[in-house]
Amino acid sequence: MKYRKLGSTELEVSVIGVGTWQFGGEWGKNFVQDEVDAILDQAGELGLNLIDTAECYGDHLSERLIGDYLARRKREDWIVATKFGHHFQGHLEREQLWSADEVLKQLDDSLRALKSEYVDLYQFHSGTDQQFDNDKLWSMLDRQVQAGKIRHLGVSISASGSGRHQTESASSVGARAIQVVYNRLDRQPEEEILPLCLQHQLGVLARVPLASGYLSGKYKPGAAFRQGDVRERHNPDTRRKQLQEVAEIAANEVPPGTDMAQWALAWCLRHSAVSAVIPGCKNVQQVISNAAAAELL
Repeated sequence: MKYRKLGSTELEVSVIGVGTWQFGGEWGKNFVQDEVDAILDQAGELGLNLIDTAECYGDHLSERLIGDYLARRKREDWIVATKFGHHFQGHLEREQLWSADEVLKQLDDSLRALKSEYVDLYQFHSGTDQQFDNDKLWSMLDRQVQAGKIRHLGVSISASGSGRHQTESASSVGARAIQVVYNRLDRQPEEEILPLCLQHQLGVLARVPLASGYLSGKYKPGAAFRQGDVRERHNPDTRRKQLQEVAEIAANEVPPGTDMAQWALAWCLRHSAVSAVIPGCKNVQQVISNAAAAELL
């Protein structure tokens, strides 16, 4: 495994992390603790040390599964990133909660779920610029940093909109990292966000690096997804066009004999701004495959 410093923090993160939205049950599968234990044990054995989760992946469900795991392992071996701003109300339904008092409650609930006295990276989760520009919120969060409940603050910018304002303003509110959708099918961050992150010494976590699994090479144009899988809601025409583009990338860009998913993860990491990618994984085999992408760097 390879490691990179996360922006101007002291955190040395594995270039491959573990994304855990799937643990919340919105990707067509419900996880039990033994499955999560096996996935994270395998990740740790391969040198992965970064876990990314959120309060709204289930009602703190993903966090609880991770917390139960961490309670039986060495907490200090892991860098845990979680997020705030939403509350799970049902399958892919969220309540917006952005006041300082609401977020403080979310933080305490996340710490209880994670069975931890601190979170390594606490991230503003895909909110609007208006929700971001809240001095009371950031003053409260700074006090939690001073109290040791948060090691570092970050901003997970929304997939809709450019994210320029929040990226430019991140340092002024004490945030040290940006999380952004970035993959071979979505290169928009190369225009503004990634250059700004380099300019401001912000670490970058690239989320959805496999484009919701489309860049895994497993799916062909016309593929359908079962009920309960978030991808079922994707626009069918957009999905078909993206999978056609994937087929062209596989034919023209992926070297012969190279696993496409590993190639796609390494592709993201070749950008100098990117600290780590955080692909999801549903089983131990996918963890092993994801980790092997570091060998392509």
